[in-house]
Amino acid sequence: MRKLSWYAIFALVLFSAPSALVSQSGKETTKGSTNKNDLKPKFQTSDRCLACHNGLIAPSGKDVSIGFDWRSSIMANSSRDPYWQASVRREGIDHPESKAVIEDECAACHMPIARYEAKVEGHKGEVLAHLPFANDPKKNAAAEDGVSCSVCHQIGTEKLGTSESFNGGFVVDAPRTKGEHPEYGPYQIENGQSHIMQTSSEGFRPTNDKHIQDSALCATCHTLYTRGLGPGGKELELFPEQVPFLEWQHSSYANKNSCQSCHMPEIQENVPISGVLGVLRSGVHEHTFVGANFFMLKILNLHRGDLSVKAMPQELSVEAQRTIDFLQSKSVRLSIRNVEVVSSQLQLDVFVENLTGHKFPTAYPSRRAWLHVAVRDRDGRTAFESGALRPDGSIEGNVNDADPARFEPHYREIKSADQVQIYEPILKDYNGHVTTGLVNAVGYLKDNRLLPAGFQKENAEKDIAVTGDAADDPNFTDAGNLVRYSVSLGDAPGPFHVEVELWYQPIGYRWAHNLSPYKAMEPQRFVEYYDASPADTAIILAHAAATR
Repeated sequence: MRKLSWYAIFALVLFSAPSALVSQSGKETTKGSTNKNDLKPKFQTSDRCLACHNGLIAPSGKDVSIGFDWRSSIMANSSRDPYWQASVRREGIDHPESKAVIEDECAACHMPIARYEAKVEGHKGEVLAHLPFANDPKKNAAAEDGVSCSVCHQIGTEKLGTSESFNGGFVVDAPRTKGEHPEYGPYQIENGQSHIMQTSSEGFRPTNDKHIQDSALCATCHTLYTRGLGPGGKELELFPEQVPFLEWQHSSYANKNSCQSCHMPEIQENVPISGVLGVLRSGVHEHTFVGANFFMLKILNLHRGDLSVKAMPQELSVEAQRTIDFLQSKSVRLSIRNVEVVSSQLQLDVFVENLTGHKFPTAYPSRRAWLHVAVRDRDGRTAFESGALRPDGSIEGNVNDADPARFEPHYREIKSADQVQIYEPILKDYNGHVTTGLVNAVGYLKDNRLLPAGFQKENAEKDIAVTGDAADDPNFTDAGNLVRYSVSLGDAPGPFHVEVELWYQPIGYRWAHNLSPYKAMEPQRFVEYYDASPADTAIILAHAAATR
């Protein structure tokens, strides 16, 4: 069902009736219109792109369809993300006087078409008014389409890489002439092919510009600052909620790898990018946007009806597995440096390395990675264990999962089973208390996320700084983190088998369950989703073992 014949695609493009487009003014206009909006930016939803950019088969037989890959990605489903919807609802309940501002800021990158159009008209973007999408599919189509094709591919170079472009501050280029909206890509497209796209899409013309491959393009939405709010909506400090672009700039990867080079894997053969007169091109990148949130892809698949998901079940399953494979092969390396057992005392050194170009985990602060260490005696009985994942998705020994007001510190040495080395950000509110509310947050109490190569913590700026004891830990550097385990084995008989795992969870237990007190549909729904799929919340990224 995924593949269309060449003739079917060609017929669809050339002979289908043109649909109405939504201009930046929010008004509908059709081909041939001469209204004043002809020279303003406009968008189309992704369904207008899929006809030509699907059914793409590489010479090897691999399906490299851009449209199908995109629609199963987190980018395509940014507006459907039930955790995001729940969080927007929570923030509005916490800060009712600022609800409109909060929704506008959240819509900028999760519902970018609808929000951009509202912004141009002088209105604030809305989120909850569009939910559920199925209530009015036509009205909500632009909001539902997430980070759509005509968003990223119309962003121009203005302000890219500057702070003005962050928080969804991208600038969509206006048409250079009537009916010629630039859609940027990395290839020079022959005029005849360009004309096919321009006429079938009612004015969108493929335009060659290399900035589409620049990390600064991704930074527009993946560098996010939130303004802390106190009682009555009082504005507090600006908080760097997620800044992977700035972390990347402070690493050695900034000189050798872009965001796109890792998160949009290059296809290692010449392939077409269009099903209509498509020629084979080198250096094409997949539109899978592999990243960190395999769990949300599974949730979208499990609850596709509730969330109006368009991607097919098998597409989301493949995307979730692709994300897991990416994380397990590209994110970290784990090794045991030393194991000694002396007089029933175990000495174990574990070394964890970050292989990514930013902190790990990075971006949204619900993410965490942790060490699970188990020591078993000659009979297979557990003599020591730290960091086991419980059936409900919480971590054994993690005080924060038991008590939202507390958290595990960064450890240089672990001496007991109730201590767990967790690589995570812990947010603080204006009273210095632990919080998972983004609009409550004004800073970090802890940030010991693993550092990328070249990241010198000593001269890192405040917004990307290491926070807590890891800042002074000589064994926590851009080369990795060395953690010592010094534990008693009692009278357990040797030899001892040591297993070390690094686990990863996109949405930590506390980040999910702090939604429980909010008696609104979206928070309650997400907690139900989380509790129904605890086994899907976390994966093992790396493993090492030794026997002494």
